[in-house]
Amino acid sequence: MVVPGMHCAGCMAKVERALQAVPGVSHARVNLTARQVSVEHAAAVTIPQLVDALAATGFPSQPRGGELAPPPSAVKPLLAPLAVAGFACMNVMLLSVSIWSGAEGATKALFHWLSAAIGVPAILYAGQPFFVSAWGALKRRTTNMDVPISIGVTLATGLSLYETVTHGADAWFDGTLMLLLFLLAGRALDAGMRDRARAGVDALLRQAAPGAMVVARDGGLEWLPATDLVPGMVMRVAAGERLAADGVIAQGASRFDQSLLTGESAAVAAGAGDAVLAGTLNLDGPVDVKVTAAGQGTTLAEIARLMAASGQARSAYVRIADRASRLYAPAVHSLAALTFLGWMIAGAGVHQSLIYAIAVLIITCPCALGLAVPVAQVVACGALMKHGIMVKDGSALERMAVLDRALLDKTGTLTMGRPLPDPAVIAALPADAASVALGLASYSRHPLSRALVEVLAARGVKPAALDAVEEEAGHGVQGLWQGKKVALRRPDSANGVATTLDIAGLATWLIPFADRLRPDADRALAELRALGIEPSILSGDNAAAVAEVSRQTGLEGTSAASPAEKQAAIAALQAQGHKVLMAGDGLNDGPALSAANASIAPGSASDVGRQAADLVFMGDSLIAVPRAVRGARRTMAVVRQNFVLAIGYNLLAVPLAMAGFVTPLIAAIAMSTSSLIVIANSLRLVRAAR
Repeated sequence: MVVPGMHCAGCMAKVERALQAVPGVSHARVNLTARQVSVEHAAAVTIPQLVDALAATGFPSQPRGGELAPPPSAVKPLLAPLAVAGFACMNVMLLSVSIWSGAEGATKALFHWLSAAIGVPAILYAGQPFFVSAWGALKRRTTNMDVPISIGVTLATGLSLYETVTHGADAWFDGTLMLLLFLLAGRALDAGMRDRARAGVDALLRQAAPGAMVVARDGGLEWLPATDLVPGMVMRVAAGERLAADGVIAQGASRFDQSLLTGESAAVAAGAGDAVLAGTLNLDGPVDVKVTAAGQGTTLAEIARLMAASGQARSAYVRIADRASRLYAPAVHSLAALTFLGWMIAGAGVHQSLIYAIAVLIITCPCALGLAVPVAQVVACGALMKHGIMVKDGSALERMAVLDRALLDKTGTLTMGRPLPDPAVIAALPADAASVALGLASYSRHPLSRALVEVLAARGVKPAALDAVEEEAGHGVQGLWQGKKVALRRPDSANGVATTLDIAGLATWLIPFADRLRPDADRALAELRALGIEPSILSGDNAAAVAEVSRQTGLEGTSAASPAEKQAAIAALQAQGHKVLMAGDGLNDGPALSAANASIAPGSASDVGRQAADLVFMGDSLIAVPRAVRGARRTMAVVRQNFVLAIGYNLLAVPLAMAGFVTPLIAAIAMSTSSLIVIANSLRLVRAAR
């Protein structure tokens, strides 16, 4: 179910409690990032019952549709209030300069009225995110952290208007706007991180073709969208097309790129009777495929469900700031009430006692506490981005700081994922042979041909002039060179990935291809171990390919692991108390990237891999992985310092406010100063990625 109104740990707890209170519901788990909740319930429980239970708690909801549409942005509704608060705050502060400088009489009254004319509409508009939340809580006879904020803002604004009308000494429109500005800034920073964190699980389903050409019983062809495909239909899939459903080849033979599903870089040959999967790319020739599973029954849809389930599991992680904020509302209400009653008993009068109570409400505002995490995360994310590491989920830095295991996929993660010809063989090719090879390869779009073109062209080889060039799907490219037959073909038998160059009457050369380790792979693995993180390989590739990389890196390796098996391997380590980092790039890594405590993918990864990962590194070097871990640990050290500063400020400021030494304006300035101190401390993270 989609619950768009959730924005903090308190919301999570209320939603889960409300659903678990429904008879027949056995389990409810919130995914705060996606603003969704997964519910396990008896068959007798209906969707309207669940919707009504959430509505009674103040959270409108709706069942999630079949199309996994992304939730609306959490930050966009905050941008306009933030801009209004900032603009109005600057203008009212300018007007207040004259008052602070000693303006009296009519001049002071004029500036108070001008401040009110700017401040009141701005406060009413900019405060809406807090007012609406607080009113919803009060209607349900409960409270949240927006209630004391709204009370403080409302009382400060009302008292400021009273002071303006009665020509009083002070008005606090500037302080109130400053309060809203910092509160909105903290919430917008946090919401922005959550927007970036949302993994587009629906992107998995987009890896399949939107539809397929279906062979009718009379032999005719009809294009049908993927949603209309059913088992038993026959799809005609041309070379270069992706499959829209799972099936079995009924006629024809070709090779299929399954790297998105298995991580295996080499194409897989398949013929009549062989199973093929939605999302795989047909490389060579047309085939007829009898549909065995479509829509939600495909392997792609199963991977999407695994990722969604993993996302729900991760939502149990509750931010430190959210947990601390649970006690905020009752504590602040109690302190403000005690202040008001204490000064009333002391004979200060309603007006003065109310001013002191408002000062307590303002000075205890959790701006510094709310900024402690998101500001540090934003600064650290900027520092990491300068080193080519994009952090999609700021809270991942918290999880990454405590890692002790790292599981790395092979193809595209430990290696570059781009097989290149053996440089020794290329160097040994005669000049004419190299020229012919380049000429033939330039006529093909096959991945090995493109790699051969890249390497030979980089060596300054010029392509030979060829005649009668033809490409036979699945077999290679052939033509005539100086009257001789020449061909680039798939070898009859070879260990690993290779091609042969055949020049009639001269010779045949076997050109093997191999993937390469990423630059700095050995150094990156050594740095991970120095950080207390033990790396190993978890790959869907074949055993021989994984064994070779294991030999080169000295890592233990698991091969031929399916998406579910990768997810299970991570769960087994987590059950032993380990905190696991998953590094992967393919569609088959999506569930594992979602299930791990933290995850990272290279920029060359599939769309799904990049969306499922918490961090993405743009360069080729694997050194980005330990660099991200170091940055995360520095970030969390600063976050802890920010909490100490924020809590220390309250321990010092609250007694002063309750004792009557603080006006609402001074309270707003003190609150803002504490926020600025937290921001300044977080700015030390500009070098977090070193």
